[in-house]
Amino acid sequence: MNTGQQQTANVRTPLRRKRTLAFLLADDSPGRLRPVILAAVLSLSAIGLVEVASASSVESVAAGNNPYDLPLKQAMWTVAGVVIMLVLARLPVQRIRKLGWPLLIGSLVALVLVFTPLGMSVNGNRNWLSVGGFTAQPSEFAKLSLIVWGAAILDRKQALLGQWKHAVIPVVPAGGLIMGVVYLGHDLGTTMIIMMILAATMFYGGVRMKVFSAAGLFCAVMALVLAATSGNRMGRIFSWLGMGSAEDAQGVGYQATNGTYALASGGWFGLGLGQSRQKWNWIPEAHNDFIFTILGEELGLAGTLLVLCLFAILAIAVFKTIARTQDTFSRIVACSVITWILGQAVINIAMVSGLLPVIGVPLPFISYGGSAMVSSLAGIGIVLAVTRPDGWGAGDPKQRGAASRGADAAAGSAAGRGNGRRHEYQR
Repeated sequence: MNTGQQQTANVRTPLRRKRTLAFLLADDSPGRLRPVILAAVLSLSAIGLVEVASASSVESVAAGNNPYDLPLKQAMWTVAGVVIMLVLARLPVQRIRKLGWPLLIGSLVALVLVFTPLGMSVNGNRNWLSVGGFTAQPSEFAKLSLIVWGAAILDRKQALLGQWKHAVIPVVPAGGLIMGVVYLGHDLGTTMIIMMILAATMFYGGVRMKVFSAAGLFCAVMALVLAATSGNRMGRIFSWLGMGSAEDAQGVGYQATNGTYALASGGWFGLGLGQSRQKWNWIPEAHNDFIFTILGEELGLAGTLLVLCLFAILAIAVFKTIARTQDTFSRIVACSVITWILGQAVINIAMVSGLLPVIGVPLPFISYGGSAMVSSLAGIGIVLAVTRPDGWGAGDPKQRGAASRGADAAAGSAAGRGNGRRHEYQR
């Protein structure tokens, strides 16, 4: 009896272990991790819809508008983004690679159109297009276009990246052009995010650290110069450092101060969904960049940790899934997209919690904004496409078929090689 019970226990233990989240994240098979990516993104988007409805209702009523206007618009763009995500997820890698130039040219044209009569300014930033009653922010789509185009360029130039001119041209000039046009619209926050995306694309593309470090240093100096040449931005920095005047709490530091009050009053489990006090016109545009403070006030520390865990699960799942492929283009795209989304989330959360000065960066999947939602979901769709097992053949139907038929054998071989795979620049 004892021997039989021990054998039964030995059989049940592995079965129970396989059902744990740790096992799912430890196993890098796409069949397990791709649904995890999708579930994390849809969960974050659902939380965002709920919080947009809660945070925007008061200001909408005060302005005499329908309190459900902004949530319905956000829901519409979320549905559109999910559809685009699912469509992109089914595209072969070769077709995504060919989208690089059209996406880059289209983004540049849209960014230039912002400075025509089709463009519009919001809170001093001229980064929107208004056509037929619909508004869009081209700089959000420029982020994804730069990743896809840059990945295709760096993939083709792998053998030449040892020469600095090939590592820099044409990726850095194109990225600099996009950043310059965006900055002309007075949007330093988005400019810095694009700067981070460019650096990530070059890093994952295999650019040597010497060139990468020089480009990073130049970008950091430029960011400091751009901040120092604006009185408003310097006022925010001084307020963040506690070096401002006593009136800062009612001036440039007003939004950040009340955001801190919101997070502090949330406690462990929050005041309850829809019960935020700071959204009653204490935090301007609470449904945009500072929506995380409303979430923390209503759902407490538990709610904020839930969001952080979802972002962490998304990042781990993407990195572990892409680790199985040797296709350079796929690796650059997937890693750059998740760096963009996770990096922007970290900057936003650090900004609203007082760890960074206010620079106007939305929280991916959570903050209100149709362009940001659609571009982020499209980025995840491309990640799902390049991490699909039949997409690892870089678009060759014969290779994809062979990869599909030999998936189990390849998995066993990969386990034997382990961490032996290294990129050329790491050898």
